[in-house]
Amino acid sequence: MGSSGFPMIVLGRILFGVLALQIVSLAHNFSVYAHPPTQSIADLASRLLPSVVNISTTQVQKADERSGLKMPRVPEGSPFQEFFKEFFDRQNKGKRSRRAMSLGSGFIIDARGYVVTNNHVISEADEITVTLHDDTKLEATIVGRDVKTDLALLKVEPKTKKLFAIQFGDSGKTRVGDWVVAIGNPFGLGGTVTAGIVSARQRDIRAGPYDDFIQTDASINRGNSGGPMFNMNGRVIGINTAILSPSGGSVGIGFAIPANLARPIIEQLQKYGKARRGWLGVRIQTVTNEIAQSLGLNKAEGALVASLTKGGPAEKYKIKVGDVIIRFDGKTVGSMRRLPRIVAETSVGKAVKVDVWRQRIKITLDVKLGEFPENQGKLVNQPTTHAKTPVVHTSVSALGLSLSAITPELIDKFKLKKTSEGVLITKVVPGGPAARKGIVLGSIVRKVGPDQVVAVSPRQVKNIVEVAVKDRAKTILVLIEAGGTQRFVALNIEKVD
Repeated sequence: MGSSGFPMIVLGRILFGVLALQIVSLAHNFSVYAHPPTQSIADLASRLLPSVVNISTTQVQKADERSGLKMPRVPEGSPFQEFFKEFFDRQNKGKRSRRAMSLGSGFIIDARGYVVTNNHVISEADEITVTLHDDTKLEATIVGRDVKTDLALLKVEPKTKKLFAIQFGDSGKTRVGDWVVAIGNPFGLGGTVTAGIVSARQRDIRAGPYDDFIQTDASINRGNSGGPMFNMNGRVIGINTAILSPSGGSVGIGFAIPANLARPIIEQLQKYGKARRGWLGVRIQTVTNEIAQSLGLNKAEGALVASLTKGGPAEKYKIKVGDVIIRFDGKTVGSMRRLPRIVAETSVGKAVKVDVWRQRIKITLDVKLGEFPENQGKLVNQPTTHAKTPVVHTSVSALGLSLSAITPELIDKFKLKKTSEGVLITKVVPGGPAARKGIVLGSIVRKVGPDQVVAVSPRQVKNIVEVAVKDRAKTILVLIEAGGTQRFVALNIEKVD
């Protein structure tokens, strides 16, 4: 027993040692993830607080608006006109009221006096006051603002006061679970520091066309808007903008504009006084599983081009309706809503590579971006003439609808544009494939089939559908126009006896 027991004792001690090391390792990992990387963020907060400012705005309010009294309308030259004018002048004499419109936050990005905040903080302000960490108050002017991303750039004159500026970080490297620090002016209390983690990235809360928010559980309340969100290196990775709360107070769901989205906009506001976004000139829609199947895509991805803006870059550089944009300037377009953000972040005039899926193959196009027009006009179709022919209805049973050529009579009946092109839907079978996808009478078929053939006649459309039936296709892709807008619809093909 002595000779055979010794190896067993040694082996037991070795296993015990390994187990002990694993326990220590697990305990260390738990410690790292259960607590911030340092015992205190006091040094970090102390260093950053001077860069964060409080922003208050006032709006000059007319005396009659304040009192609620307005001079009644009386006939010009009436004896009552002078009476009422004298009365209201006497009531409002010397009264000029101001009311605080909002309290928010901001941060200094340039020692010359440039301050970043949210547009909604200063949007209706007549006067803007920036209060520094040491309670110094400075009047601010608006350099530029951008409604779509809710960003604004202010300018103060520091005079002899030295301002402490901070820098943007790379929000693209931020990971879910990273520690962050938010500093701002909640409820007008002044510089307040809160900490938490990044809860999620690329959140779309339907606040605007370029939603790409960082979500955090760091406490953010009213008044934090426009304040910075820092990483543990003291770089701004986000601008606190919104909260999700049924009560109006923090429930641990706050949202910040990523630095990588904000930084180029701020640079443009400083240089041009406005945001200059790249512009492609397309209207897009989501690629559903059915649409992907119809186009021969392996998975539902990218942005489907539903229409082109006449004269826009996409039309000029040969992007076509029915193309699926899957990569843009080297960036993958995973979902439809990602494309506008990628394009907007691209410099005006930049030449980019655009990968599109067209007729079941990938094509790479060279496109030079334009500048997004703020007042973009509606699509204009080329004029066409319609002969006065009798209405002939062609039934396409597999899709549950009937078609007709567009005639002057149908233009009047369905209140269509005189320049309308395509094939008109004159009947929708209740419960059929078309009805289930929300297609209504008076809609126009513009293109049809996997190759997106331009619809020129009811018979042509029916022939394409019949070929799909013979090929045992389950769906067929149709470009539908209704109410002046176009969208692709993948219609199920029903078996017709």
